[in-house]
Amino acid sequence: MTALRRSGEGGRLVGTSLAAAGAIGVAAFAWGALVERKRFTLREVNVPVLAQGSTPIRVLHLSDLHMAPWQTDKQEWVRSLAALKPDLVVDTGDNLGHADGVTGIEYALAPFAGIPGVFVNGSNDYVGPQLKNPFTYFGGPSIRRTVRREELDTDALRRVFADLGWTDINNAAEALDLQDTHVEFFGVDDPHIGRDRLDLITRAIDDLRSNDPLGDDVWPDPEQAAPERSTLTIGVAHAPYQRVLNSFVNHGAQLILAGHTHGGQVCVPGFGALVTNCDIPRRQVKGLSTWNHGLRTAFLNVSAGLGTSIYAPVRFACPPEATLLTLTAA
Repeated sequence: MTALRRSGEGGRLVGTSLAAAGAIGVAAFAWGALVERKRFTLREVNVPVLAQGSTPIRVLHLSDLHMAPWQTDKQEWVRSLAALKPDLVVDTGDNLGHADGVTGIEYALAPFAGIPGVFVNGSNDYVGPQLKNPFTYFGGPSIRRTVRREELDTDALRRVFADLGWTDINNAAEALDLQDTHVEFFGVDDPHIGRDRLDLITRAIDDLRSNDPLGDDVWPDPEQAAPERSTLTIGVAHAPYQRVLNSFVNHGAQLILAGHTHGGQVCVPGFGALVTNCDIPRRQVKGLSTWNHGLRTAFLNVSAGLGTSIYAPVRFACPPEATLLTLTAA
């Protein structure tokens, strides 16, 4: 009788433990889906990357909005960021999360019209999200599948950005004068789906500099040197794959901006992200760090992004974010 009684008590204990674990799981899922997914956060960091004596530059980094037309709370929060009065907006892709997501992006970004900006695309600026088993991410970065996915109106998205005055730097380079600094940008189309053309970066930079009216090669007065100015070089990509980061550093990037990872999206407190969906080290899945390659180093900011797939609307210990980077003198 004693053995039977102990066996029954053990069974009840196991059942109680399983019930408690199930309740914790349900509560965590509810928090991640109903609360944290909408707990939009502004992360502010200083990046000492400018020449001595330079005026600070405020850069708003937006990424991974994955916008659906009904996400009005996210749209309104993004609109409110215009009050920060950034000097520059950098958008690192995956803006669309639905076939009609362009309307939400257009509304959300309208207050930034006239503020200089640059952008690159992510895979979800070309094709819509798809339902998939989230546990497949533990096997490595997600891959393109043969299943036909819904094509999105990428041209409409480009028109929205063009109306804002923003520049497309997908596999291209551009330069802007911000405050008293000459800023050179180069970017690539989404490396996660193999659209990056790292082989074009050198030519793009050379073409950019050869057309620079203050460059030594084209300065009109041969008897007078071109005026000195501080220059900052920024590399931009959607997905921070190591091959891209290494190439950017080789090409002289002093600051690199990327997104894609969602910061892991579901993290464990005290441990961090479980997956990165690319080959970047897990410790650098979000936030500001440095990337070293060869004898060169660049600051790297990976945004945890503002959205999720509509088929996986959960975040845990990783709230959606935008980043305000204040670039200051080194």
